[in-house]
Amino acid sequence: MKGYRHFGIIAATALLMTAGASAQEDRWEKNIAAFEAADAEEAPEKGGTVFIGSSSIVMWDTSASFPDYVTTNRGFGGSEVADSLRYADRILIPYQPKLVVFYAGDNDISRGKTPQQVFADYKAFAAMVHQALPKTEIQFIAIKPSLARWHLVKPMREANALIREFSKKYTYLGYVDIDAPMLGEDGMPRKELFVDDGLHMSKEGYAIWNKLMESILKANEGSETKEKAQK
Repeated sequence: MKGYRHFGIIAATALLMTAGASAQEDRWEKNIAAFEAADAEEAPEKGGTVFIGSSSIVMWDTSASFPDYVTTNRGFGGSEVADSLRYADRILIPYQPKLVVFYAGDNDISRGKTPQQVFADYKAFAAMVHQALPKTEIQFIAIKPSLARWHLVKPMREANALIREFSKKYTYLGYVDIDAPMLGEDGMPRKELFVDDGLHMSKEGYAIWNKLMESILKANEGSETKEKAQK
């Protein structure tokens, strides 16, 4: 019950945000409709893990990375935190996941949003998901340090810090710190972790994320692997 009233207010704000956004041009409708069409043909198994967010989620081969777990990838490239909030009722809530893995925020900062705005959008997202799925755990992957957006690392880390401290207040919220593991001895992002654009990650970059996420998936699902869940 901790923070329920506070989150209720945030959830109400989230609904107002999504209602206001629907009046705007819907740049993601084709992506979301494609997910829904795929769901109509073969609905994702409920009770697993949903990965949602921007291009770092899109390019993450979650099925190959976590073959022993039920995973659904619902990333759409170029999206911001508020976009996942807007579409959660269509591409997240229906799957009733036990765990949500969320990554977004660097697009927000690069387009001029402040750390406080990113934090507010994430709080609204967490509130909406928690209101619909009170037993679901949400893990926020820290906004990554990248070569292409190194000049924005300060506000990105400010947003990370706000979300990290907020997540400590609720047992169902987690924070995955990928910042330090992606840096070299010189304190800069390691080049081998990125593809040529310096923004999106290479196989080596995802290997770091996979290692960090494996223990979280194991703790969340316990012994309930994909194989057992299908029985």
